[in-house]
Amino acid sequence: MSNSIAVLDALDTARTQWYHFTAIVIAGMGFFTDAYDLFCISAITKLLGRIYFTKEDGKSPGELSHLLNNAITGVALVGTLTGQLVFGYLGDKLGRKKVYGITLIVMAFSAICSGLSFGKSPKAVMGTLLFFRFWLGFGIGGDYPLSATIMSEYANKKTRGAFIAAVFAMQGVGIIFAGFVSMILSLIFLSFTGKTPSFNDNPLKSTQPEADYLWRIVLMIGALPAALTFYWRMRMPETGRYTALIEGNAKQAAADMGRVLQIELEEEQEKLAKFKSSNQYSLLSMQFISRHGRHLIGTMTTWFLLDIAFYSQNLTQKDIYPVMNLTRQPKDVNALQEVYDTSKAMFLVALLGTFPGYWFTVYYIEKIGRFIIQLVGFFMMSLFMFVIAIKYDDLKDPSKHLAWLFAILYGLTFFFANFGPNSTTFVLPAELFPTRVRSTCHALSAAAGKAGAIFGAFGVQSYTLNRESKKIRAAMLFMAFTNMIGFCCTFLVTETKGKSLEEISGEDGGRADLEQMADPKPDE
Repeated sequence: MSNSIAVLDALDTARTQWYHFTAIVIAGMGFFTDAYDLFCISAITKLLGRIYFTKEDGKSPGELSHLLNNAITGVALVGTLTGQLVFGYLGDKLGRKKVYGITLIVMAFSAICSGLSFGKSPKAVMGTLLFFRFWLGFGIGGDYPLSATIMSEYANKKTRGAFIAAVFAMQGVGIIFAGFVSMILSLIFLSFTGKTPSFNDNPLKSTQPEADYLWRIVLMIGALPAALTFYWRMRMPETGRYTALIEGNAKQAAADMGRVLQIELEEEQEKLAKFKSSNQYSLLSMQFISRHGRHLIGTMTTWFLLDIAFYSQNLTQKDIYPVMNLTRQPKDVNALQEVYDTSKAMFLVALLGTFPGYWFTVYYIEKIGRFIIQLVGFFMMSLFMFVIAIKYDDLKDPSKHLAWLFAILYGLTFFFANFGPNSTTFVLPAELFPTRVRSTCHALSAAAGKAGAIFGAFGVQSYTLNRESKKIRAAMLFMAFTNMIGFCCTFLVTETKGKSLEEISGEDGGRADLEQMADPKPDE
């Protein structure tokens, strides 16, 4: 049955217009900021160890303790999980727009404060950094359900998947930018300080005093895109679906969407009231469980399993780069040179492996569908990780000159993550669930993903911290296995290509005869 409400029909059938691209940019800049803030830390964690901690033997650069390294890379993920749940719930209760700007304020403020971390001792500085990184993650978390929900509710049904995927693809741009900014800033600082001796030449000078400014600037730059986007977010009207189906205000929905679409829309308050009354069940009701419980389990499990692998690799890149000959050993370079090496490798892997996958999804998602892309992505990730695990000793052996092959295999795992479940797990929860709980269900799915990311950051990263071949092989085999489970769990969700949101969720009367409600027959 087609939608019976004019404003919903208009949104579903609208031609692609300028406002669609405006919405992509406004929502996408949030994800650009999210990715930059989450992944720029990978470029500077070793620098923090050099600056604030020293080895008693004086024979090697200082480094973060095992526990502190995990905490710095993982605390933002804990904050993200918390923010997803809080803002996802508020997005359904208070409205998407009302809480959308708050996430940017939290992100910008926390990014600046992270760069200004202070304390009388190294431990105090790290404690302050951890505190503000948590709240940075909290703001980032809110962006996930709100951006996805807003984009899905603004888009037409023919290009909705591509538009949501395009918002998420800005994450790839943010990762590239994180590596690029760190690389350029380290080069600038090196040009001012000169290439001071390596640690072996002069241990006392292997960490330049100026290095303390570098990591702070890298973190604070994350506030800029968030601050620049705030004004435009506040100018966006509330989504027509929320105004109509949740607030029940047909007049306001018609006025807002009519202005956006540049057409005249009927109010249809009576039809809307009947439409709305048939969709009052709550998230914890048996009606929701019977209609959508399987889908929610599917979106949560697949995102959880995907993020175990995805974040394990992203957060341990700096440990695998030397194996691929992309970086030099810490003892052979000074602090700024080490940041340059790490950020350059991060930039190249993201540009050649991570970034293309996102945009392949944008291009193909409406052609071959979410379901197939997710299945193929999980399978190919598992395959490449399995090959890396089996051939790891050969791939890392300098005498066999297979570093190039290692880099290709490693890059392909990122490509098929993004041309695969890393994109589709973001898209599907924004489409499968009813308007009244859409933001909350997306938040639950995303939070499950961050739980997987935390497991990867604290579990897999801890296990592979010393880069022993046996442990890295075991970790890769484990991630290949989790990806295959994700492949199987994909069968819990369904294809949403080409359908309206109300048709997918059953709000349009797929399980209730709304046509009879709108035009009831007289009692016999």
